[in-house]
Amino acid sequence: MAERVEVKNDEIQKTQADPETAERFIAEKRIGERIRRLRLKKSMGLVELGRHTGLSASFLSQLETGRVVPTLRNLARIAMVFSKDLSYFFETEPTAMFRVHRQKDRVRLPQTGVEPPTYMFESLGYMVPDRHMDPYFAEFLPAGNEEPKAHMHAGFEFLYVLDGELELKHGENRSTLETGDAVYFDAGTPHSYRCVGRKPAGAIIVTMHQPLPALPLPLRTPAAGPKPATAAKANGGEEHVEGFL
Repeated sequence: MAERVEVKNDEIQKTQADPETAERFIAEKRIGERIRRLRLKKSMGLVELGRHTGLSASFLSQLETGRVVPTLRNLARIAMVFSKDLSYFFETEPTAMFRVHRQKDRVRLPQTGVEPPTYMFESLGYMVPDRHMDPYFAEFLPAGNEEPKAHMHAGFEFLYVLDGELELKHGENRSTLETGDAVYFDAGTPHSYRCVGRKPAGAIIVTMHQPLPALPLPLRTPAAGPKPATAAKANGGEEHVEGFL
């Protein structure tokens, strides 16, 4: 004989979403704000959106301000106008990136691979994960007439001189930058910096990550011949090029 299972009323109620909880869930998703952003991005008025969806402008206004709760049917109509999937309104919105780097928290480091170092630097973006650029504050030290070590890396670089005089060599180009001067250049070309004043030169440097374009494949295989001499390899592997900072 099968046993009877009694289910109490309070257990049933736990599995039911009350209206307050449902409305709070809708409010947390900020559906109205998302609709408004989509509409303004398209420079579309409420009346025009109403014509496309079959919904009145007054209803859409209440929807955007959160005074009414939309049905799935109405959301689907709006989503189709903006070429969005229905899930767009319920997905978690990414948090806008915002990080403050206090001067007291930064670490001052010397140039690597050179003794004595010709500059000191501080990362201004070390707390940002998966960043698309690397900003630095750099202080270049007077180094006499000795030619600095050149380096290169993928992407582009921007430099703004805060104070002092700084010589930048980029390939065959050589320029002296003074306070307030700025330069933007392809970091895939060998470049170096040298303080040419009596006092240290300060600068803001931003390196932007962008891989070097792949070289096109040759159309024809060249005829066999003597192999050209190859450059010396560092550590028995690929030719080593030191990146900035």
